[in-house]
Amino acid sequence: MSGRGRITVCAALATLMTAGSLLPLVDPAGWILQAALLLAIVSGAGAVTRRIPLARPLTVTVQTLVALLLLTLLFAREQAMGGVLPGPDVVREFGRLLAEGGMDVGRYAIPAPVTDGIRLLLVGGVLVIGLTVDALAVTYRSAAPAGLPLLALYSVAAGLSQGGARWLWFLLAAGGYLLLLLAEGRDRLSQWGRVFAGSPRGPSRLGAGLEPGIGGPATAPVRSGRRIGAMALGIALLVPAVLPSLSGGLLYARGQGTGTGPGSGTISAVNPLVSLQNSLNQPENREVLTYRTTAESTQDLYLRIVALDRFDGASWKPSERRVTDVPATLPTPVGLGTRVRTTAIETTIAAADWYRQNWLPLPYPATRVGIQGRWRFEPEGRTLVGDRGQTTRGAQYRVSSLLMQPTAAQLATAPPPPTELLREYTQVPDSLPDVVGRTAREVTSGASNAYEEAAKLEDWFSSEGGFSYDTNVETGSGTQAITRFLKAKEGFCVHFSFSMAAMARTLGIPARVAVGFTPGSARADGLMSVGLKDAHAWPELYFEGVGWTRFEPTPDRGTPPAYTLEETPSGGGIDPVAPRPTDSAAPSAQPSASESCGPELKKLGECGTAAQQGGGEPTDRGLPWGSILVRTALVLLILVLPLLPLLGRSGVRRRRLAGASRSAEISPGGTPAGSAEPLDGEPPAPGDQPDRTLSEGEAADRILAAWRELIDSSWDYGILPDDSQTPRQAAARIVTVGRLDDAGAASVHRVADAVEQVLYAPRPRPTAGLAADVRRVRAGLRAQAGPGAQLRASLAPRSAVRVVWACSRWWSGVTARWNVERWLAALSRFRPGRQES
Repeated sequence: MSGRGRITVCAALATLMTAGSLLPLVDPAGWILQAALLLAIVSGAGAVTRRIPLARPLTVTVQTLVALLLLTLLFAREQAMGGVLPGPDVVREFGRLLAEGGMDVGRYAIPAPVTDGIRLLLVGGVLVIGLTVDALAVTYRSAAPAGLPLLALYSVAAGLSQGGARWLWFLLAAGGYLLLLLAEGRDRLSQWGRVFAGSPRGPSRLGAGLEPGIGGPATAPVRSGRRIGAMALGIALLVPAVLPSLSGGLLYARGQGTGTGPGSGTISAVNPLVSLQNSLNQPENREVLTYRTTAESTQDLYLRIVALDRFDGASWKPSERRVTDVPATLPTPVGLGTRVRTTAIETTIAAADWYRQNWLPLPYPATRVGIQGRWRFEPEGRTLVGDRGQTTRGAQYRVSSLLMQPTAAQLATAPPPPTELLREYTQVPDSLPDVVGRTAREVTSGASNAYEEAAKLEDWFSSEGGFSYDTNVETGSGTQAITRFLKAKEGFCVHFSFSMAAMARTLGIPARVAVGFTPGSARADGLMSVGLKDAHAWPELYFEGVGWTRFEPTPDRGTPPAYTLEETPSGGGIDPVAPRPTDSAAPSAQPSASESCGPELKKLGECGTAAQQGGGEPTDRGLPWGSILVRTALVLLILVLPLLPLLGRSGVRRRRLAGASRSAEISPGGTPAGSAEPLDGEPPAPGDQPDRTLSEGEAADRILAAWRELIDSSWDYGILPDDSQTPRQAAARIVTVGRLDDAGAASVHRVADAVEQVLYAPRPRPTAGLAADVRRVRAGLRAQAGPGAQLRASLAPRSAVRVVWACSRWWSGVTARWNVERWLAALSRFRPGRQES
């Protein structure tokens, strides 16, 4: 098999090995056989067109057309012209399948069934990635960048996978990429010809050490390549484990699934729809939290995580607000008045070791939180958010909160909310269909106040409107999803809460959506247990004098609050029940002003000091200097590694030319023969002036060092060295291939003449200015090279591989001496009749 054929096969294998990471996402796995067959045909088409040969863009175009024909035959044969050729109908069919596939991905829990839409996403995606890898690695002969599409394919799988063996899929994908690099490297080595041939007896002076020496003609580069690959794979495994995590969860670590091992993936809070649906569709109700409370009844003890108060038409999400240090006592809830009965309760909560997300589940409204770690407080939503990677994993904390008990009369007679709050929390996007507001007005017709409107909306969703609870519905939280839900009347808590909040806003009632957990169920040991299936979303509506108030429109989920079950009083009197003075405080229309941190919630790592927790004692134990130092060292290592060839090559050049500048002083003559000449007015480099009289052997070594630097500089700019040529032939080749001008050609020949004097003359003639000659040649080669060649010669010089070869020879020598000499010495001690030497 030819070199290109080998790379073609390895490119297809690398793609399929990476695509294996998608297998846990769907069931059954027969789609990968279809993808493999189609990828083999597309790769074969590329191999044929490259043998014609066609121009590179034409080769990629042919492969793209073949891929399109194959996808048409597989997914849209009935819409194709003549059953083969794609047309406008085929494009529409692909669009329909892709849209259905996108909805199916959000609809089904993992592993999802292989619907037609999902199958097109999988097979088509693998085919596109495989075509890209083939084009980069084979057509354009650049295998290294082909790792980017492979990484994209693996990242999609890793981001969605729930399996506990993701490390196995990573190793498989990384192995495929390294296999592709090895195939390309072998092909490149095979084209270098006699550079790696020759006798293993030792390096010649002409080749400047190009012969491999100990270990055979090409074993050192192959061995080095394996070591580099192993090191890169190790770094890829190690770095993500110690660098700060970029993920933040809302409900649970998505990588958990139903297994027992720890997970690392989490779900973004911006779009909780899929998070809730996956939680509710899990076959096992895995325990997330346990708690013990002083409340007489837990039916209203919802554990709130985050408030989604921004509706942009595409989704509900939390607003980007400032966060502060956690105060010893949290500020009074916005809008809570003295007439509302409240009961102070204490709750002790413990999170499971696998439960890892950034928001802390709390009873609402919390008044004091005692927890260890780095937490920040967002006053508007009254949420605690982890700072600098802090999560709920294994957290144990104590919460003081208020159990609010407003009455229907208090809600019905609530005064208008503040203008600023009303304006912010009644905004609806222009894209919201008119049917939403029209339906809200129809449902609430006859209501005389905002409370009656809210109660009518709750009753309509939960019992009177004919809605049914179903978690296996199409996902979505935007305006079209709300419209679809109102028409189909099937959905789960997200649909009910989002729709009621949107409809309340159209009626002028401030509304937002809270996400968290229902109270859970009691265990035999007296603790309350909260599981994945207790994940929930509910609307919160604002009433002045009461504050943000929970409603429960979802049927068969949670508990409707008592104030929605009471008969609304016909009069406008105020509820006569007087609260205890210590149970509540004066109302507040604005959040606490103690805001000291300016980043958005998504950028909490930029906040300053960690939160101070309940009890007034700071819980921040200072910066984790050990972790910071380790991560800093790793980051510096990652940044420095690409510069090692540049730094090493520059150091070698400096040493060689520093010695060559003094090579004119030869003893036993004892008389200086000259000194280095400056290059085009450039001042002499340090050491260019002779400092002492050199022996003949030292001068010869320094002349040869200048020659080696000349050979390596030419190699850096693409002129491969050849040990079979004499210095004069090598010089002529450098001048011709490098297109040097007269000054550069003269410099090359002067260095070559000096080398011939050292190698063949009985008494070498001293030569001055070799260092300047080499610099002049290097400048000429750089001037003739293009920008890409100049950049590669500086950042990734080809001759830097000598360092790897030298280390390999040194190591081989060390191991050989250690093994042979040690065992021979050990045997000689025990041989009868012989003494130790």
